[in-house]
Amino acid sequence: MEVFFMFYVKEKISPSVDVTVDLHDDNVFCICPNCGCEVEIDLVELFSKGDGDLYGTSVYCTECSKSKLKDFKNVRSKI
Repeated sequence: MEVFFMFYVKEKISPSVDVTVDLHDDNVFCICPNCGCEVEIDLVELFSKGDGDLYGTSVYCTECSKSKLKDFKNVRSKI
């Protein structure tokens, strides 16, 4: 049985070479907008609530997420 994946990334390396990579739950990454480290992403989990898009969504690493959450809680406690 042949399996076809629906989503993939295609990048033209040169006029005669294209690279195609299937998207799976273990090969999608982004860069933390705060510290610049690589963050592995689960697209199903990220977009499970139905909002967001690939271009307008930022994902922070674990450490920066903790810092942002702490800052948010501090601001809310002052309101």
